Amino acid sequence: MSEWVATIGLETHVQLNTNTKIWCSCPNDYGVSPNTHVCPVCLGYPGAMPVLNHEAVRKTVMSGLLLNCKIGMRSKHDRKSYFYPDMPKNYQITQYDQPLCIGGHVAIEVDGVKRDVQLNRIHLEEDVGKNTHLASSSGVDFNRAGTPLMEIVTEADMHNADEALAYVIALKQILEYGGVSDCNLEEGNIRCDVNTSVARKGATELGVKTEIKNMNTFKGIHRALSYEIKRQIKVLEEGGEIVQETRRWDDEAEVTQSMRTKEYAHDYRYFPDPDLMPIVLTQEQVDTWGEELPELPQARKVRFEEELGLPAYDAEVLVADKEVADFFEGVVEVCGNAKAASNWVMGEVLRALSEGEKALSDAAITAVALGELIQLVDKKVLNGPKAKEVFAILFEEGGDPKAIVEEKGLAQVSDSGAIDSFVDQAIAENPGPVADFQGGKEAALQFLVGQVMRFSKGKANPQ
Repeated sequence: MSEWVATIGLETHVQLNTNTKIWCSCPNDYGVSPNTHVCPVCLGYPGAMPVLNHEAVRKTVMSGLLLNCKIGMRSKHDRKSYFYPDMPKNYQITQYDQPLCIGGHVAIEVDGVKRDVQLNRIHLEEDVGKNTHLASSSGVDFNRAGTPLMEIVTEADMHNADEALAYVIALKQILEYGGVSDCNLEEGNIRCDVNTSVARKGATELGVKTEIKNMNTFKGIHRALSYEIKRQIKVLEEGGEIVQETRRWDDEAEVTQSMRTKEYAHDYRYFPDPDLMPIVLTQEQVDTWGEELPELPQARKVRFEEELGLPAYDAEVLVADKEVADFFEGVVEVCGNAKAASNWVMGEVLRALSEGEKALSDAAITAVALGELIQLVDKKVLNGPKAKEVFAILFEEGGDPKAIVEEKGLAQVSDSGAIDSFVDQAIAENPGPVADFQGGKEAALQFLVGQVMRFSKGKANPQ
């Protein structure tokens, strides 16, 4: 494989989280009954006239600013003609030669090497419906048709699956921080078309590319690319030819499979949509939207390290998910102990979320409650094991940590007089370990301390 160079470009489709669809007032919701959020506009009925959603334009421009793009002050929408059951009008309203955002880049890091992945453009278009194939029939749900959709197109600027994975993760983080999309892969908020070609080292032209359609998991993107690069190399080394085509990834078989030959731009017969005026922006509008941009993950990571004193590893884990990073900062505001807050969020919180297969918003615990729990530990009201008991209750049921400690009698005992009786009991019942300790075996002391903790039901202060 060292004789070959892979070249990869990604087209990432990102649904914008507007309240309504891009051309009509139908709600932009997920998970409702099929074909209930539709109207003559999004169903493409003759004579129905589209009206552009201002918020979709704003969020696309903000995405462009977040991704270092040049903003197209005058852009237009075009009709892209193709015929699939999920396309109610038999054409898609998209942008062809005058997109909203031009150029740009996304910073990535792979194996300690930092670089920028160059973008070609971001254009604003409409999503299509969703086909569902059953054993003996198929159905089409048009609720998704007309959802505002950004297509973020890279240059052919990546060369292995690791770089492509780093890019989509970084892109998702930036868009989440920008608040422009929910970025929920399970709900199809982000889907990638992956273009891949291989050529011998030193070749002056790129190889023939294939496109893997509608990848909606990060793991799948990495596995599909790894397979497709090897497949193309094998075909070429055996004297075969790569055909420009669209392929699908079969996750169970772990192979890509041919779907159809790949269309070229002229096949879509692009032309300006006669029902839509050009989008003309003012510099004042763009500047106003630019003032609304949030702190990005990399800047937040640096702040966590420099202002809160967190290790680089902690900061990187916390900023990876905006909801987790926001929660962490809420905990620190209450307890004032950044490292303890980091340990609890990275340890207990993320573990409980993983085990329960929950998002943080689904858990009952609040940042205030965890901050107050950490304060109880710092003030030695609770020891570690008892604090974890309280955390388990807070995570599942919510509540006030102080009230839970009082109700369940979990407060740590630090009064030496109260602990003396437990110490006497431990010594009386364990003459062997006592003799070992008196004989110079320091490890025996830990056993005796453990016995005191057992007799006190975990409430004695081991210090």
